Amino acid sequence: MLLQENVPLAPLTTFRLGGPARFFVEAKSAPEVQEAVTFAQSKSLPLFVLGGGSNLVVSDSGWPGLVLKVAIPGIEQRPGHDDEGHVLYDAGAGESWDRFVSHAVMARCAGVECLSGIPGSVGGTPVQNVGAYGQEVSETIESVEVYDRKDDQVRELCREACGFTYRSSIFNTTERGRFIILRVTYALTPGGEAHIEYADLKRHFEGRETRPNLAETREAVRHIRARKGMLIVAGDPDCQSAGSFFKNPVLSDQQHADLQKRAEVKGLTLPSYPALEKSRKVSAAWLVEKSGFARGYGFGHVGISSKHALAIVNRGEATAAEVLALKDQIQQRVEELWGVHLEPEPVMVGF
Repeated sequence: MLLQENVPLAPLTTFRLGGPARFFVEAKSAPEVQEAVTFAQSKSLPLFVLGGGSNLVVSDSGWPGLVLKVAIPGIEQRPGHDDEGHVLYDAGAGESWDRFVSHAVMARCAGVECLSGIPGSVGGTPVQNVGAYGQEVSETIESVEVYDRKDDQVRELCREACGFTYRSSIFNTTERGRFIILRVTYALTPGGEAHIEYADLKRHFEGRETRPNLAETREAVRHIRARKGMLIVAGDPDCQSAGSFFKNPVLSDQQHADLQKRAEVKGLTLPSYPALEKSRKVSAAWLVEKSGFARGYGFGHVGISSKHALAIVNRGEATAAEVLALKDQIQQRVEELWGVHLEPEPVMVGF
C-alpha cells in the first residue's frame, strides 16, 4: 500500500475544485482496501472512499483524514444461472463505467446502453442507483461484492439486499459508510433490444423505419449528453461540473396537483414525460429554469451550464463555497415559487 500525504483532490474530480486529502491511498485489490481501512482505524482518521470523482463536491478545506481511491480493475464474463439466458459481467469497482458500457454494447448485450457517457467508475453506480434515459443500474445488477467495515469481511450482497430506489440504495442511506464496493456483477441480455422509451431518444430516432441497435442507441445517448454538456469533453467549459446537481422531485398526488395549479396561474404547462409520470416525478431542470436560472446564468466563478439547466459549472477558479451559495439560492427560489424542495444529487465531502 502506497500512502501519500497532502494530495490535491480537485484534479481527481470532474468539478475540478476542493482542497487536498491529508492522506491518500489508491487500492487495486481487496487486500489493499482492507489494509487502508486498518490504517485509518489505527490512526483514528475519517475515511472517504473515492471512485471516478464525477458526483462530488469537495470542500475548500479538503478531507482531514484518509481518501481511499478504489481502483480495482477488470471485466470478466460468465454464463448466467437463470432461465432468461442472461450473461453475467463481473466488473472491478475501479473500471471506467463508460468503458464497461462500451464493452457490453460491443458484445451485443442489452441492459445498460442508455447509461452510456455517464462519467465515473463502476463502483459508484450501485451507490446512487445511477439512471438515465429510461434505464437504471438496479435493473441489471445481480450482486455487489463489498468489504464490510463493521466486521472486516468481504461479502456478496444480492440485488434485493442493496435496497434500490430512485437515486438511492443502502450504500447512501441506511448503511452509509459501512460498505466499500469492490466489484459489481451485472446480468445483461445477449441479443436484447435497445431500450428506446425516453422522449429525447424517441425524438432522436423519429421517422426511422428500423429499430436502432445497441451501438446506435449508445451513440445517440452520447450525442444527446454532449449536446447537454453531460459528456466529459476536454476543453468544454460546461464539463467542469458534477453532472445533474438536483434530483427530479418525487411528489405525492396532492403536491403534484398543487404544482400544476401554480404552473397554470403563471400560464405555464408542467412538462409531462411518461418515464417521470409513473412515479409522479417532475423535471428538476424545468423548475430551475422557470425560477430564473436560465442556461448560461452566471454567479461569480460558478454558473449554470449553457447546455443544461441542471448542471452547476465551475467557470474557472471556483470554490466549493461558491457552488454551495448558488445551490442554496436555487433551492430557496424553487421552494418560494413552486413549493417544491430540490434535493442535491452530488456527495458533499468534507463539509
